[in-house]
Amino acid sequence: MRLHTHTWGEGDRVALLIHGIMADHRTWRRVGPALADKGYRVLAVDLRGHGASGRAGSYTPQDYVDDVVETLPAGAELAIGHSLGGLALSLAVERLAPRRVVYSDPAWYLATPEEGFDPAQFAAFKVTATREQIVTLSPRWESVDVDIEMETLAAWDESSVQGLAGSVGVDLLPARPVVPSLVQLADPSFLVSQDRAEVLRERGFEVRTVEGAGHTIHRDDFDGFMSSLDGWI
Repeated sequence: MRLHTHTWGEGDRVALLIHGIMADHRTWRRVGPALADKGYRVLAVDLRGHGASGRAGSYTPQDYVDDVVETLPAGAELAIGHSLGGLALSLAVERLAPRRVVYSDPAWYLATPEEGFDPAQFAAFKVTATREQIVTLSPRWESVDVDIEMETLAAWDESSVQGLAGSVGVDLLPARPVVPSLVQLADPSFLVSQDRAEVLRERGFEVRTVEGAGHTIHRDDFDGFMSSLDGWI
């Protein structure tokens, strides 16, 4: 599937941005312009079932990977994937062949229902979420990000979360960094434990934690997000 994309900047270098579940390209509203100011042409996708991209009958990780590879150019200078986007990027990295990648709190381990991950609750959140709930869950977000979250929830195909069922309880840590790779973690990360972070270091990944930041680091602490990319952008 060809995905909807949004572009910031006209620089000579290309940066790719891949969002997480329930979001779309608008989650990068500050990151895209910041990278454009650094001389990048920034391309951000809406994954299938999200934003302005099409709905589908299948939402497996491989579906996301194939869409991203079909839509985005190979050989970009930089690629950043958040959460589900980080998982998709790690599975697509050999085909996309960017010069370097950043995995921002990537979804490399989805907890079992007993551990707290329930796809049905994710799907229900689309219907039940209120502005007040989002503010409570993400008190450091700016007001415009809360507005965007409400809009992206409304645009999201909630059935897409069922496509992740086969990944629940499965350790999806990459075996090696295909290209120079930074793993950027929330504090704490519920997707990459400290033990798994140490395994990633042993496998050759650089791992940095943004102190005090929640899962959506670029919205929770934009300055901390950008600072943690020092040397990578």
